[in-house]
Amino acid sequence: MSEITIGILGGGQLGSMLSVAARKLNIKTIIYCDDQNAPAQNFCDEFMHGSYDDKEKIYAFANKVQIITYEFENIPFEALNELNKLKTVLPRPSVNRLIQHRLAEKDFINKLNIRTTRYVHIENKDDLLPLEDFLPGILKTTTMGYDGKGQYPIKNISAINALNIDFNNGYILEKLVKLKKEISVIITRFNNNKYEVYEPIENTHEDQILIHSKIPAEINEKLFHQSKEWAISIAEELKYIGTLCVEFFIDRNDNLYVNEIAPRVHNSGHLTINAYNVSQFENHIRAVCSLEQIPLKKISNAEMINLIGNQIIPYREKPKLATNQFFFDYLKKDIKKKRKMGHLTTLK
Repeated sequence: MSEITIGILGGGQLGSMLSVAARKLNIKTIIYCDDQNAPAQNFCDEFMHGSYDDKEKIYAFANKVQIITYEFENIPFEALNELNKLKTVLPRPSVNRLIQHRLAEKDFINKLNIRTTRYVHIENKDDLLPLEDFLPGILKTTTMGYDGKGQYPIKNISAINALNIDFNNGYILEKLVKLKKEISVIITRFNNNKYEVYEPIENTHEDQILIHSKIPAEINEKLFHQSKEWAISIAEELKYIGTLCVEFFIDRNDNLYVNEIAPRVHNSGHLTINAYNVSQFENHIRAVCSLEQIPLKKISNAEMINLIGNQIIPYREKPKLATNQFFFDYLKKDIKKKRKMGHLTTLK
């Protein structure tokens, strides 16, 4: 092992794959997570369980590492900020604070002259009543929520009365676009104008959960370049260090919209493990640990399917895979409906 020990907040599948990537680089990983059954403990060098507001345990964690990163954006800002006083946290806590709040995130993107869907801040149910021109739309909590959590589709005005939600949380209403397809661009930024950008990935969702990703995306040359340029602009403006994902909508007229920013490695980028010379996970570790930047090279076209809930069972029975197929088991103990249990990548 090298002298570098990296601390990772969060112990899900992304933390697991970051740990695997770090080990390849001879970097030790310590996972800190509030879930004592977190699957990443099967892949890291050391696992610490505790709440994110337990200062004593958080300080003990910080004292064991040289640098800290995180695997998902819902780590409390207060915890990240406190840790940043002790050790460098990357991406910077201020980036995470911005992206944790959907309204602030949309405002930030629009100020860069980058298109998003139309949106409006919602403070109570009555705010929705005069907004018929935003319907059909989707009501989203301004904070928290992923994989469709905290999101409520609204088809028409009459559907508003059926809403039974706590408006104290804060919401935005986004107008739905006439969707043609969804893509994502993953970028790793090392420093000013130093980055590696993966080609756009085409994604398919069901019930707002990613089920399929593929490269190349079936998009025209303009969208290919525009999506990458917008991702670069966002990463540069944020002065981001690490791997970042920008999710996009494309409408039926081939207009591009930023849906949201994920300040971390991303589910749609799992195929980079096998399809590129350097995965999104390895690049993240390289960037936050100030290691060598290696030019990206695509090895193969690829597609990835998420294994949701019981879909993992046949693969755990160790079927014979083709030589171009790669199965990843996240080693989550409990099989639950809508829970990502693993994935399968096929090189094309």
